[in-house]
Amino acid sequence: MTESRRLVNKLVGGSNVLRDAGVNMYEYTEQLTFLLFLKMAEERATRSLNPERVVPEEYSWPRLLGTSGEELEDTYNHILRGLATQPGVLGAIYRGAQNKISSPSHLKTLVVDYLDKENWSAAGADVNGDAYEELLERSAGDTKTTAGQYFTPRPLIDAIVDVVQPTVADRVIDPACGTGGFLLAAHEHATHDAADLTPPERDHLRTRFARGVDIGSTTSRLASMNLLLHGLGSITGDSLIDQKDALIADPGERWSVVLANPPFGRSSSTDIGASGDDGAEIFRQDFDVTTSNKQLNFLQHIMTILDINGRAGVVLPDNVLFEGGAGEALRRKLLTAFDFHTLLRLPTGIFYKPGVKANVLFFDKKPAAEQPWTQRLWVYDLRTNKHFTLKKSPLRRDDLEDFVSSYLPGKARGDRVESERWKPFAYDELVARDKVSLDLTWLRDASLEDADNLPAPDIIAREIVEDLTAALAEFEAVATALEAATST
Repeated sequence: MTESRRLVNKLVGGSNVLRDAGVNMYEYTEQLTFLLFLKMAEERATRSLNPERVVPEEYSWPRLLGTSGEELEDTYNHILRGLATQPGVLGAIYRGAQNKISSPSHLKTLVVDYLDKENWSAAGADVNGDAYEELLERSAGDTKTTAGQYFTPRPLIDAIVDVVQPTVADRVIDPACGTGGFLLAAHEHATHDAADLTPPERDHLRTRFARGVDIGSTTSRLASMNLLLHGLGSITGDSLIDQKDALIADPGERWSVVLANPPFGRSSSTDIGASGDDGAEIFRQDFDVTTSNKQLNFLQHIMTILDINGRAGVVLPDNVLFEGGAGEALRRKLLTAFDFHTLLRLPTGIFYKPGVKANVLFFDKKPAAEQPWTQRLWVYDLRTNKHFTLKKSPLRRDDLEDFVSSYLPGKARGDRVESERWKPFAYDELVARDKVSLDLTWLRDASLEDADNLPAPDIIAREIVEDLTAALAEFEAVATALEAATST
């Protein structure tokens, strides 16, 4: 058994202790974050070489040892409140923290039996990071929570990163980072040749390479801890994750790589006004269209924060490809002001949130020009005649290998070769389509022609649920838009 597997088993064992107390996997991972940080900070303070105390002694790990019952519970609550007021990573992880372990005996078991007996710092960033990431994935699969909406399948993340190819020279941001999966994969890709890196490059990769933003307090703290356990950032420095609504304002900074899977769900409670529209609740001079569609606003935000010649890989739902009005305007801008070169049509059944039909948009930002930058949009159809489920037939990295090899990462796009699932569409052909719809299909569904090609009954049932859920979401969005129109 590997060290990473042993630690995962131990950490998962701790979740079993709390399950009977009504603490789900997601809440357990959050509580584990609070306690594990304290334990690792104490190991840092007591190590033989260059000891450093980053947590005030009043709030340190030894305060939890040797106590029990109400005294332990009171001490833990005191630590959480105190650390929430600290600057940097400490404050980012503990701000708004609450003790959700209602039983002091369960808390004592977790502290004494599961965490105190291990030297977590000695395990190394790879081991700790792998163990923690598996906990996050298990949290996403907890059907009693909504944690799955923050989780992008790791095989999909890896494939996106493999074609975007972030390097040590890049600065990468995820404006809807969830628990930090894209940032970690980008960092892993950029450090493939770690032995050849100079000290300034190593410092850049650790402190300035990655930046994340997330609106959720829990996901932000989990992302902060996830990056820290993987060796990104500093326990004594500022957090690499900002907890805020990324859409509120232009941050001013620009990044060379943007990787993101904005949260699913079309409508926001407020319109974000574009340039020339000062009647909306939120005004963004850098935006081109006014809309309450969350995905379209994330797309506009990413268009802004991407640096000239920067590369983006963004997961967005189908409606972004065909919705009229604001959607059409943004597609026209993507095709003219950007080199929108690749579209990956994703299969259903790969996300924890049901009813999701999504795509990955790959585009590069370009300087202003008279001619449109997009010459051809290459589309890879991984949806037609593909059937995946989360448990029985999950998406694997091998399922994306043909897309990655067809993409020709790092090579001239003119060398790409058309195949059954891989087809180019010229700019003139795209803008001539009704509403510049990019909902492009050409493969026939084999199950419509040959009953022998039907997938298993459970997969058919799941796909029916996915289709109905997606249709209901579309009807809900139309109803909301009609209600808003009649009330003005």
